Amino acid sequence: MIDRRTCVLALAASVLASPRIAGAQPAGRVWRIGYLGVSPAGTNPESERLVAAFTQVLRDSGFVEGQNMVLERRALGNDADRAPALIAELIDQRVDIIVFATFQIRAAMDATSTLPIVFLNLTDPVNRGFVASLARPGGNVTGVTSFSDDLVPKRLELLKSAAPRIARVAFFEPDLLLRPEQVDALNKEYDAAALALGISLRRFSLKTPEDFASVTAAIVVERADSLLVGDSLFGYIQRKEIADFAIRQRLPAMVPHRSDGSGGALMSYGPDLTENWRKGAAYVAKILNGAKPADLPVLRPTKVELIINLKTAKAIGITIPQALLLRADEVIE
Repeated sequence: MIDRRTCVLALAASVLASPRIAGAQPAGRVWRIGYLGVSPAGTNPESERLVAAFTQVLRDSGFVEGQNMVLERRALGNDADRAPALIAELIDQRVDIIVFATFQIRAAMDATSTLPIVFLNLTDPVNRGFVASLARPGGNVTGVTSFSDDLVPKRLELLKSAAPRIARVAFFEPDLLLRPEQVDALNKEYDAAALALGISLRRFSLKTPEDFASVTAAIVVERADSLLVGDSLFGYIQRKEIADFAIRQRLPAMVPHRSDGSGGALMSYGPDLTENWRKGAAYVAKILNGAKPADLPVLRPTKVELIINLKTAKAIGITIPQALLLRADEVIE
């Protein structure tokens, strides 16, 4: 696991220190940035906060929306199969670069091998076949990884710390997008971590919004006593429904990111996505100024944050140990 997590973290700080590059831009040039996310513009406050952080870094680098830059935003909504059509639409708009706030990067790689592609929150891009290596990605793709799959054992440990009596965890599986042998290796790692904590994992998969009713009914039948949500498209889309279900069933729930935790789940543990979006924007500025994606190392977040929601703890009838509260980066009261 150590080798798989190794990356050139020393470059992270320098990425954010990109100088203003307005003087290097052709006079009168308007840059077009394609941005593919999940939520349509204006529908999700957390998404808007991340986009604002992204555009602020671009602005500081000389790319100002409404002046010399256009942000062409597109959203998958709850239909991942729309990705190829949306990518084709962005290419038809003659964008200079495509930015991914989703996992559907393969659709863009299938559509173009020359247009620069920057991802903002992609787990394990090497094993997924998106880049040759973290240090030297090669090709037209680079960005910021989230290493979220690697955090599953730690999330289990934190969930057990919050609710020591749990024993049957309903696990909403992540979108691994790996080869079968890689998925098997990760699942063995997750099971070993659970066993060491006296937990058994009960796996469930959300592939469409229609799966939610049957999956949650099965969780009740299985008498699960807690929830662990993996990093997945529909886990994100249905984050509020998952949090509401957990509260109704009085189940402590751990989710991957702040945006999920602030929506009502008991806890979240994952990278600070604002940092990812800022680093990704700095890479976009570098590329528009002439850098090649192949020469820009894939970066990792330098901060992983624990968020605990005390309102939810009260609603489900548990008391979070003081020692765990002291470890939290934020406590929602």
